[in-house]
Amino acid sequence: MRLLWKLVILLPLIPTCAGDGLWSRPVFVQEPQDVIFPLDSSKSEIILNCAANGNPLPRYRWKRNGTDIDFTMSYHYRLDGGHLAISRPHTDHDTGTYQCLATNPLGTILSRKAKLQFAYIEEFETKTRSTVSVREGQGVVLLCGPPPHVGDLSYAWTFNDNPLYVQEDNRRFVSQETGNLYIAKVEPSDVGNYTCFITNEEAQRSVQGPPTPLVQRTDVPDISWRRLDGGLLPGKVKYSKSKAILEIPNFQQEDEGFYECTAGNHRGRNIAKGQLIFYAPPEWEQKIQNTYLSIYDSLFWECKAHGKPNPCYTWLKNGDHLNPEERIQIENGTLIITMLNVSDSGIYQCVAENKYQTIYANAELKVLASAPNFSKNPIKKKSVVQVGGDVAVECKPSAFPRAAIAWKRGTETLRQSKRVYLLEDGSLKIYNVTRSDAGPYTCIATNQFGIAKSTGSLIVKERTIITMPPYKMDVTVGESVVLPCQVSHDPAIEVLFVWSFNGNVIDLKKGITHFERIGGESVGDLMIRNIQLSHSGKYMCTVQTTLEILSAVADIIVRGPPGPPEDVRVEGISSSTSQLSWKPGPDNNSPIQIFTVQTRTPFSLGWQAASTVPEILNGKTYNATVIGLSPWVEYEFRVVAGNSIGIGEPSKPSELLRTKASVPVVAPTNVNGGGGSRSELVITWESIPEELQNGEGFGYIVMLRPVGSTTWIKERVVSVESSKFIYSNESINPLSPFEVKVGVYNSQGEGSMSTVSIVYSGEDEPQLAPRGIFVQSVSASEMEVSWNAIDWNRNTGRVLGYEVLYWTDDSKESMIGKIRVSGNVTSKNITGLKANTVYFASVRAYNTAGTGPSSAPVNVTTKKSPPSQPPANIAWKLTNSKLCLNWEHVKTMENESEVLGYKILYRQNRQSKTHVLETNNTSAELLVPFEEDYLIEIRTVSDGGEGSSSEEIRIPKMSSLSSRGIQVLGPNIHFLSFAMIFSCFAVQPLI
Repeated sequence: MRLLWKLVILLPLIPTCAGDGLWSRPVFVQEPQDVIFPLDSSKSEIILNCAANGNPLPRYRWKRNGTDIDFTMSYHYRLDGGHLAISRPHTDHDTGTYQCLATNPLGTILSRKAKLQFAYIEEFETKTRSTVSVREGQGVVLLCGPPPHVGDLSYAWTFNDNPLYVQEDNRRFVSQETGNLYIAKVEPSDVGNYTCFITNEEAQRSVQGPPTPLVQRTDVPDISWRRLDGGLLPGKVKYSKSKAILEIPNFQQEDEGFYECTAGNHRGRNIAKGQLIFYAPPEWEQKIQNTYLSIYDSLFWECKAHGKPNPCYTWLKNGDHLNPEERIQIENGTLIITMLNVSDSGIYQCVAENKYQTIYANAELKVLASAPNFSKNPIKKKSVVQVGGDVAVECKPSAFPRAAIAWKRGTETLRQSKRVYLLEDGSLKIYNVTRSDAGPYTCIATNQFGIAKSTGSLIVKERTIITMPPYKMDVTVGESVVLPCQVSHDPAIEVLFVWSFNGNVIDLKKGITHFERIGGESVGDLMIRNIQLSHSGKYMCTVQTTLEILSAVADIIVRGPPGPPEDVRVEGISSSTSQLSWKPGPDNNSPIQIFTVQTRTPFSLGWQAASTVPEILNGKTYNATVIGLSPWVEYEFRVVAGNSIGIGEPSKPSELLRTKASVPVVAPTNVNGGGGSRSELVITWESIPEELQNGEGFGYIVMLRPVGSTTWIKERVVSVESSKFIYSNESINPLSPFEVKVGVYNSQGEGSMSTVSIVYSGEDEPQLAPRGIFVQSVSASEMEVSWNAIDWNRNTGRVLGYEVLYWTDDSKESMIGKIRVSGNVTSKNITGLKANTVYFASVRAYNTAGTGPSSAPVNVTTKKSPPSQPPANIAWKLTNSKLCLNWEHVKTMENESEVLGYKILYRQNRQSKTHVLETNNTSAELLVPFEEDYLIEIRTVSDGGEGSSSEEIRIPKMSSLSSRGIQVLGPNIHFLSFAMIFSCFAVQPLI
C-alpha cells in the first residue's frame, strides 16, 4: 500500500518534469519494412527505419527473432536515432525478423515485424520436361516452374536455337507473375522446343530451364471440370477455347475447395485434381482506444480482426507479453483488468496474427488517483434563470475516485425537496424558480484524498412574453404589409428578433429586397414591401434572449393575377375558324374567372383579341372555337387568364398554323385610271394585301366596256402585286369614256368585283403654244413670267397646266430649269436667279400625254444686287416712352442697286413676333409703351431686294437705365454729348 501512495503522489508531478506541453504516449510515424538484400551487393550497410512521436521523446531498442539486440556486444549493429543500421550484413548472422520498440515514461510500443532476407536464385532441376501436345487452332500454356529463390523475378522464353526471346503479340503472352508462356490458336510453325529464362535482378543472376517440347496432335480430348464437394462451378468462371484452362475471376473465400479436370477421347480418359485455398491477412474490425480510468475501476478492452485463417490474439504491455493473473483476464481479443491501480498505467498492444501477417493496435491506459479539484471545471460564476423556469447548476470536479457531492445555499445545507433535486452526476436542479431562490450556491466535493469547494451565484430574471404576435394575412400582390412581433421583457436582458420564411432565416443585414425590420428595442415588426406571389407562406418571428427562445408563426396568402395558361393546342383549323384547347395555369390564390384568346399574324400589329364561341370563356372553360379568321393566313394563338385581381401573363404561343384557302371576298378599291398613250386605256386600283388574298394563285380580273356598250371585255392580271392594267386598241378614240370594274380570283375561284368606275382613254399632246408671253424682273434674284391661257378643245388637245422653261442665253442647251403650274394659272415667279443677268423664258402646255409646242422665247435682265453694307453708326435716345433712332445713309457700289429706303425690325426681348417699320429717311421715332428690353435691327431696301441687316441692338428697359443719354452703336461703341441734334421723321409705337 505504501508503493501505491507513492505513485499517487508522483502522478501529478509527471507533467511538470516533462517540460513544455502535455505528456503523450509513443506513436509510430515510421515502422520497419521488409528488406531483400543482394548477396553480392557492393553496399556495406542495411538501414531498417523506425520513428515515433511522443512527449518526452521516445527511446528506441530493437529485437531480432524476438530477442533484444545488445548493441554493446554486437559490433555491426548500431542505432541512428530510432533506425537500425546493420554493417557488413551476412546471410548466416542477420537473416531474420526485426521489431522496433519505442519507450517513454508513459510506456512502450512494439512495431510490426519486418523480414530481412538475402536475394538468391537456385539452378533449375536438370530432368527432361514432358512433351506438351496440342491441336492446331487451340491454346496452350507452357509452365516455367521457377526454382527456389528470394527476390523479384523477370521471365523470358526462347524458341529452338534462336538466341532472341519470343516476342509477345496478339497470340503470345508471357506472365511476369508465374513465368508461364501462353499461346493462343497454335499454328504449325509454333511446333518446337521452348526454354524459360529467369533473371533475379536483386541477386544479379539469371538461370535457364530445360527445354519443353511442343508437338501438334490430331486427336484432342474432351475436357470437363467439376468441384469435388458437389457444389456448382461459380457462374463467373471462364474457359479457354479447348477448356484446358479454367479461370476464376475475383477469387473469393467461397471459391476455395477441390477441383477436378477430366480429359478423354477414344483411347481413354485421365483425371487430374487440385486444391484452391483462399487466404487473407488479418484486418482490424475493432481497435482499442486510449482509456483514462480512476483507481479501483475496471478495464474492459476488446479488439477484433478478420482473416483467413482466423487470427489469434496476444496482448503486450510496454512491449512485453501480458500474461493472465489474479486481476488480469485474457481471452482471445478481450482484456479485463479489475481493481485498477496506478501501476497498471502504460501502453498496451493487441496483436492479431495468422500465418500471413501480424498487425498491432495500440492504446494507452492511464489510471488516475487524485483529490477533488475545481481548477479546470469550476461552478459557473453566474447562472441566470427566469421566474417560473428550471435551472441546473453543474458540479463536475476532477476527482479519482469519484467524489461525494453536497450543496449549500449560503451557510444552509440543501436538502432534496419537491423543487430542489440533487442529481446523480452531482448537479443541482431547481424547478419553478422564484425570486427568493436567488443567491450564492456552493458545491462541496469529497473523496479519500481530500475535499474541494466551488461557489457560484443564481440570478433570477423576469420572463419574456410576446405581447403582439404576427397574425394571418390575406393580401394582393404589390401591396406592402407589416407583420407585428412585439414583446415585454426584463430590462436587463437584451432581446434579438429573428424572422424566418418557410423555415429559412431572413438575413436582414444583407439588405434583401422586399424585407425590412422596423421598430425599437421591444418591437421586431417585419415590413414586406411590394409583396410578391413567392412571398406566400409561413413566417415565424423568433425572440432570442440569453435565457430562452420564443417564437410565433403566421401565414400570409398573397393573391395575384393568374399565371400563364399551359399547353395551348390547335386541334382543328378551317378557312375561318380554329378549335383551341388549353390547360389553366396557377390561379395564384384567386380563382380564375375568365379566359381570353389572342391571335397574331405576320400582318397584325402585335397580338389582337379574337372572337370565340362561346363568346365569354369562364374560368372553367378550357376549349373554344376561334372565329373570324382570314383564309390562307398563318396564325399563332395564345390564351390569357384573368381573376378578381387582374389579368395575368399570356401563355406561350401555339405552333404556327395556316388557315385553309377560300374564294377571295374583298374587291379592289379606288378603281381609277386615265392618261397613257393614244389608243390606250390605263386602269389603276389599290392592290389587295396578302392577308386578304385567301389562297394561292391570286390575281385580278379587269372588266371594261365603252360607255353605252352592253358587252364587257374581260382580262386577267396574274401578278399578285399589280395595281395597274393598260388596255390597247387602235380603235379607241382619245379621251373616250369607259365603264371599268376590277375583281379578284385565286385557286379556289373568282371572288367579288368592285363597283363600276368611269375611266377615260389616253389623249394627244396639246397642239397649241401659249401666246402673250411677258417677263419682268422683280428683284436681283426673281423674275415673273406671264402668258395668255389656251382656249382648247378635243381636237387641239386638253390642257392640264403649263410648263415654264428658263435659261441664260439663246441656246436651250444651257437651260437652267423648268417649273410646272396646274389648272388655269397664267403667271409664275421664278426665284434663286443671279443678279444683273439676262434670262430667257418660254411656256408650253401639258397634259397626261405629254407637253405641247413652246412659245417664242422672251428675255429680261435681273436687277442689280441689293446693298452689301448694313446701316452703320446707329444712335438711339430714350426719353420717357419715346425712342429716337438715327443712322448714316448707306452708299452702294457700282454693281449694287440704289437704296430706296430702310426697314426697322423690332420685337420685345421675350416675344418672337417681329414688327416692321419702313421709312425713306435715316432716322425714326418709336413709342415705348412698356418697360421691357427691345431688340432692333435696320436693313436697306432697294430694287434688287433687301440688303444686309445691322447688328442686333438691345434697348434696355427704362428702369435699368441709370441716366438718360445718347448711345452710338457702330464699329466702336461710345456715348455722344447731349448737344447732338436728332431729327425724327416717323413715329411708330412698339407693340
